[in-house]
Amino acid sequence: MSNSLSHPLDHPVWHSLSTGWSALAQGDARARRIDPLYGPFGAAADDSAASRAALATLAPEGGELWLVGPDAVTPPPGVTVQRTAKLAQMVATSITSSSSAPPAWVTLDESNAADMRALALLTRPGPFAPLTHRLGRFIGVHDKGQLIAMAGERMALPGFTEVSGVCTHPDWRGRGLAGALMRIVAQAMLDRGETPFLHAYAAHDRTIALYRTLGFEVRAELPMMVVTR
Repeated sequence: MSNSLSHPLDHPVWHSLSTGWSALAQGDARARRIDPLYGPFGAAADDSAASRAALATLAPEGGELWLVGPDAVTPPPGVTVQRTAKLAQMVATSITSSSSAPPAWVTLDESNAADMRALALLTRPGPFAPLTHRLGRFIGVHDKGQLIAMAGERMALPGFTEVSGVCTHPDWRGRGLAGALMRIVAQAMLDRGETPFLHAYAAHDRTIALYRTLGFEVRAELPMMVVTR
């Protein structure tokens, strides 16, 4: 594994921890993880024994460390693998338009933090730690004061920002809310000169098909591994 020769999205967690997430990174030049209050992601600088051993020490006692890409091929020494999956990494160079009017949405802030986490824990769009909502801009839709759908930003590296935290309350699914919010979030990234990307489980064909209708295409398939110590 050579970071200097690979595309930054081939090793997205490491490049995020070294750039957009650097203020939240724990560890050293061999391995880093994001502050657990913000998320469970970690990565090694390379595949040397020293870097992989350093990565293993970042797995929290009783908690999870999520690895994506080259770090997830072989588990670091001394950890227990909880689960593995294959991710479809998708990027968009443009976002398709919609014939439907967008829903009434608002930018979410600290006053919405508890509702955002509750919705994420209910729908499980991916790991959503107590401070994940601070990683980027999130927008949402309310109904009678209840947060029913949201989408936002997570990994951040030069030229690329990840669309993440996309979820809809089960009672309001099937109304196009997730797709509409994703269009808004991703278009804002393009307007800033960034390429939006996202990760979906490769086995979820319907989800990937939905993202294709928005303008996303599969760039690569990356392994994902969740480990504990």
